[in-house]
Amino acid sequence: MNKSQQLLLALMVCGLITLCVYKGLYLVLLLGGFFVLPLIIRNAFLVVTWFVFFSYFRLHEAMPVLMPFKIPLLLALSSLSGLSFQLWLNRDRISWHPVLTFLCIFTFWVFLSCIFATSRVAAFSDFNSIFIKIFIMVFAIAWLPEHPDQLRRFPFWLLLCGLVIAAIALHNKANGIGLVEGTRVTIGRDIRSMLGDPNDLALVLQFPMAFAVTYCFFGSKLQRFGALFCVVFLLFGLLATQSRGGLLAVVSTFFFMAVLRTRSLVLPGVIGVISLATLVLAAGISDRASGGAAESGVDESAMGRVYAWVAAFRMAVADPFTGVGLNNFYLNYYFYSPHWDGKNHAVHSTWFEMLGELGFAGLVLFLLMLFCVLTTSRRLLRTTENTPMQPLAESLWLALISFCVGGTFLTQGFTWPLYILIGLIVALDRLTQPSRRVAHDQPYHTS
Repeated sequence: MNKSQQLLLALMVCGLITLCVYKGLYLVLLLGGFFVLPLIIRNAFLVVTWFVFFSYFRLHEAMPVLMPFKIPLLLALSSLSGLSFQLWLNRDRISWHPVLTFLCIFTFWVFLSCIFATSRVAAFSDFNSIFIKIFIMVFAIAWLPEHPDQLRRFPFWLLLCGLVIAAIALHNKANGIGLVEGTRVTIGRDIRSMLGDPNDLALVLQFPMAFAVTYCFFGSKLQRFGALFCVVFLLFGLLATQSRGGLLAVVSTFFFMAVLRTRSLVLPGVIGVISLATLVLAAGISDRASGGAAESGVDESAMGRVYAWVAAFRMAVADPFTGVGLNNFYLNYYFYSPHWDGKNHAVHSTWFEMLGELGFAGLVLFLLMLFCVLTTSRRLLRTTENTPMQPLAESLWLALISFCVGGTFLTQGFTWPLYILIGLIVALDRLTQPSRRVAHDQPYHTS
């Protein structure tokens, strides 16, 4: 079956599913699922990949025309089915990884924090609806790939989704749709999408940026040009959010890529300083209604973060072991903040989010897990050097650094980025072990 026939078959299946849902023929849809199941099992990693993309990029919210099709729900059910069958069929080949041990311990502590949370309803609502799905998908990403080539296709689809979100963001910016504070772009704010917050939108765009920057140095001239186009396009989307955390993440990506290419710190340092100054000017942060030049005296946006961080510290002091509980910072802000302006605020920092909601013990467990991930990713830079997997290993390393730097101003401790990286790093480490390395790998030079 050629690609045209595959595309036609896919369109026919989508049309049939839509018709069944529209007519309420759910029994027909269920029976049809049994025939599709073998295809899902065979392509389980691809199904999981697209579930992650829809959950992370919120594609159905960015393009509301997709919302009636319930694509994330269908992909979630398909992912669980494919994962269950694959684990049963390949149970003898499943390998454990130290990173997964730290992940399980950390997840147990998150669950414990929900039990002792000040609002168990809010804590378990977030744990059951978001975090447990992320936890399961880490294992799906880590265990389902059977060959490195499956991982090598991941960056292409990641960049494609990133370009779609950046294009919608720039369209909204040009047409003044959903702007916050008059200048900061959002997506789907009218339907309460996660992308309706400019900081969350910047977080979504910074992840594919690390991959785009890396692939500018690999592949054919056409591929490098395509990657450079992605960098520019994603950068314009990030600038439109006017997120300081997003800008810091981008600068850190440029800096560490320069370190990887030059093996020096002087030139990358110069590049980092110039990039930061240029991006701040280009983003027009001084024009922001909060934290911009329009404010007199103290930067209220910056002081708001300081107040939130102090509140997080006080929460941890009040309960050093489990904090106030998952998804409880916002609800407890009034009781712990040194300054009250009439409304609660988000913490705007991954590290202080962990501190306030999980206590000192939770923060330590999170940092131990992150340290294990960083050391594994750093080791992959050496083991994949001059192999076809080198660009993916470098992309994952840069994305991790971007997460750590951007996490200073962005709340991303219980969202998808880090956990996607954990799954990919474990999978890459598993598939590039000397005993598992494919025999046809050829030297892969950057020049």
